[in-house]
Amino acid sequence: MEVGLLMLGAGVAAGVFGSLLGLGGGTLIVPLLTLAFGLPVREAVGVSLVCVIMTSGASAAVYLEREVANLRLGMVLELFTATGAVVGGAIAFLLDEHLLAGLFTVMLVYVSVSMARQRQAAEKAPAIPSDEATNATPTDAPSEPPPAATRATTAVGRLSGPGYTVRRLRFGAAGSVFAGILSALLGIGGGIVKVPLMHLAMGVPLRIATATSNLMMGITASTSAIVYLARGGIDPFVAAPTAVGVFLGASVGSRMAHRIDVRILRWLFVVVLLYTAFQMARRALGIA
Repeated sequence: MEVGLLMLGAGVAAGVFGSLLGLGGGTLIVPLLTLAFGLPVREAVGVSLVCVIMTSGASAAVYLEREVANLRLGMVLELFTATGAVVGGAIAFLLDEHLLAGLFTVMLVYVSVSMARQRQAAEKAPAIPSDEATNATPTDAPSEPPPAATRATTAVGRLSGPGYTVRRLRFGAAGSVFAGILSALLGIGGGIVKVPLMHLAMGVPLRIATATSNLMMGITASTSAIVYLARGGIDPFVAAPTAVGVFLGASVGSRMAHRIDVRILRWLFVVVLLYTAFQMARRALGIA
């Protein structure tokens, strides 16, 4: 009973952070269950995937209601993320975990440094009102743009939102496949890759990238969890209290997100990335 309450509390904390940062709580759940509760890494990954589903389900509705998430962009990228999750689930028990953890550590450190050094000016700059952006037409603009240019910009333009333009869609699709593979291998929702991918590489504001990531994670984690469930890698006695806690924490976190300054959100994200990198480095070295 006491252990169950501790897992419930751990789930609440992970749910709050996961919802605020678009991580799904998986980056906290896996090391927490492994180090604090002595659960095998593979079982912790399976439980974490269940928690990611809870986080996404609890917060996605709130973000959609407030029209923060880019639903169209999220569904396009999720096609590639789900594909990666299937691939990752197929090879989850074949790759050497130490090598994978070492590569993951390098990626996390690089992303965290990039996020920390990102200029704050873009976040402070006033967004152009959508009606002005739509109605403004340059006097020297050609009446009929070249067909090639039209084809190149139509798809991306439809995925853009007020005040920003989505770019590098092909790069985002490739990165989403990688995010799906990591989701299955490490028990995360893929948000730890998708949020900086959308924010730094595709030009999506951080708050919108976080909300969109939350929409995508449930589908990604569900795809990966099916593989673990089929292999008996999910302990229901651990998953139940932890997932309930994550649900409660995610519900609170999604309602707090709009009250938190973007700069604070960025630094919280950097801290979580560095913490996860530290845990992955310990795993790569065989310490944890």
